[in-house]
Amino acid sequence: MTDKGLKPAGASLSEYGIKNATTHWNLGWEELAKISVEKGFAQKTSSGAIAVDTGEFTGRSPKDRFIVKDDLTKDAVWWGDINIPFDAEKFDALEARVVAFLEGKELYARDVYACADERYRLKARVITQLPWMNQFVYNMFLRPTEDELKNFEPEWVIINAPEFKAVPERDGTRQHNFAIINFTKKRIIVGGTGYTGEIKKGVFSALNFILPHLKNTLSMHCSANVGKNGDTAIFFGLSGTGKTTLSADPERKLIGDDEHGWSDDNTVFNFEGGCYAKAIDLSAEKEPDIFNAIKPGAILENIMFKEGTNEVDFHDSSKTENTRVSYPIYHIDGIQENSIGKNPKNIFFLTADAFGVLPPISKLTPGQAMYHFISGYTAKVAGTEVGVTEPQPSFSACFGAAFMPLHPTKYAEMLGKKMQDAGVNVWLVNTGWSGGSYGVGARIKLKYTRAMITAALNGELNDIEFKQHKVFGLAMPTTCPGVPDEILFPRNTWADKNKYDEVANDLANRFNKNFEKYADYASEELLAGAPKAIVLS
Repeated sequence: MTDKGLKPAGASLSEYGIKNATTHWNLGWEELAKISVEKGFAQKTSSGAIAVDTGEFTGRSPKDRFIVKDDLTKDAVWWGDINIPFDAEKFDALEARVVAFLEGKELYARDVYACADERYRLKARVITQLPWMNQFVYNMFLRPTEDELKNFEPEWVIINAPEFKAVPERDGTRQHNFAIINFTKKRIIVGGTGYTGEIKKGVFSALNFILPHLKNTLSMHCSANVGKNGDTAIFFGLSGTGKTTLSADPERKLIGDDEHGWSDDNTVFNFEGGCYAKAIDLSAEKEPDIFNAIKPGAILENIMFKEGTNEVDFHDSSKTENTRVSYPIYHIDGIQENSIGKNPKNIFFLTADAFGVLPPISKLTPGQAMYHFISGYTAKVAGTEVGVTEPQPSFSACFGAAFMPLHPTKYAEMLGKKMQDAGVNVWLVNTGWSGGSYGVGARIKLKYTRAMITAALNGELNDIEFKQHKVFGLAMPTTCPGVPDEILFPRNTWADKNKYDEVANDLANRFNKNFEKYADYASEELLAGAPKAIVLS
């Protein structure tokens, strides 16, 4: 494709109700970056990447994300605080106002794919107000060839209008910003926010409905990589647990770092064509792959500069802790060809347990795997949020509740069946604290975590003796190459063993309290995976 772009045959924004717009079709990233800088939307950094400010919103707004409730979705979607219903007629009326707002404006249209496996490929047309948002779409999704673009016909359309503000009393929104998915019309509208993650997660949410519900394919919020022997590994984990870091392994090829599908015939495939990584406190030493990917073509969001320069200060969080960088996946070395792998051999659930209770690595039964998958546990430490003065548990079903339209047990049961059919080993890995809770104990060393994961991947834990955790029932290896034996049993690392039992019981009760809302939908095998508090002396 030329940098000046290519317009598909017969393509016109008028078919979506957008009239008299000056439309730039499928511009190359170089042209989009140039326009962004020239128009004052972006600043060029010392690395050659551009930096932008997303304005009022520097992150997603989950309470302003809606799904249209109609005949297709009313009995399928798990409605509630996460999946908030929106009236179909109000959607039509709001969409009409959005496209009227865009009339006569200078717009940027981009045609992209989601899903590396062609059998599940979603074809989308994304229409944006701002050039750098169009570059973000180029970075994050799969890029059609010039031949594929010539007659590109989208299945889904995403309209992004950050300058349009809804009127809640009239439009049915909560406030002036919104992101609304209409599965029947195959349309997503985003307005009132400049945070590009709403586009990315809108498509992810759509796939999380389409693939499991309509195509018998599991969708997952995870990273994945492939070993030299073709063995695939999957890493689930919430923010701060090390998902991106631990899946970036120089001995293995990266399939993708965030969103994947697991098909019915044993392939794991990336949804995306890029990465959207956190940039706060980034350094070449801690995250060399991400740091080196920040070059021409990358987009930095909400960062600050070192005074008097255009050099990024990655430690400055004065705008937000959620500074981000997007870049196409080809900015990273060691990428798996076609972003597709075979059936996984190992799955890792990552958690940063700030209570210091969970073992640094443990092997899960199928029931435990489904239970911990639905729980999606990690912990917030003191100081990470206003009012957090001691460790707080954080649960996000399926390690991505905010993007899951179906009931969590649907994803968990699909995962459980696939795990059993493929004979997968499932490991719970604690990248958090040992020897006490946050403030008393110490964070488990990254080199030990890497050694444990490597041992699991290489089969070095297959014939090791395991002991069972008394509260959580987890199978803990008695030894692991490259790791001191004493840290493998968390209770032994605590000076006060009675205090450990007390904290472990408390955390188990919090797990089970969180799980109550899913219990009526859960199988006996899944329920058997729950922790069991012990009687304290």
